[in-house]
Amino acid sequence: MTDVFEIMHTTRAMRRLKPDPVPDELVVRILRAGASAANGGNTQKWRFLVLKDPARKQAVQRWYKRAYDEVIGPRYAGSAPPPGIDAARYHRQHQAVEYLTDHYAEAPVWIVACLMEDKPMRWSGASIYPAVQNMLLAARALGLGSTLTTRHLIFEAESEAALGLPPGVHSYAILPIGWPMGNFGPVGRGPLEEITYLDNWGETWEAARGG
Repeated sequence: MTDVFEIMHTTRAMRRLKPDPVPDELVVRILRAGASAANGGNTQKWRFLVLKDPARKQAVQRWYKRAYDEVIGPRYAGSAPPPGIDAARYHRQHQAVEYLTDHYAEAPVWIVACLMEDKPMRWSGASIYPAVQNMLLAARALGLGSTLTTRHLIFEAESEAALGLPPGVHSYAILPIGWPMGNFGPVGRGPLEEITYLDNWGETWEAARGG
């Protein structure tokens, strides 16, 4: 795919991934897209750990699963569907989240997005999450599935030890990448007019109606 708007509107979270290998040249293209993103002062303090080692991925998955059991699973069970998604689709989303939890380490490639920073601040994400989004869009353009995962940060110290990150390096996301089992399609979101205001907070912007 080459149409950027079509790519953005159909970059769904793909949580069911085949274990089939992903060619290194495609992973490199995804990484180049990430390294093309904006970052604070163009300091380029990002670092990307490409992870294929099953044992290391399984070590992280243990914490990822514990976070699901203790936090994420109960939250899904007690939450109403978000805007733009009905109850049936939300249930399927929950099933996909549970599937990824159980098969996280089976994704053939992980990209761990990190920053070299002694004391992360609130604005630190501005120097890594644009790269993460670029990589998600690049994966979609190449027909690969992925999703932005941060759940391992519930057990940050333990997960980063399992990842083998040195002091002063912090992970911000893990992108499990593989060929999707399902199909890409439109993302589920609520009406633009309900989340967009003009000049004053809460003031409706007519131009956003129907958007």
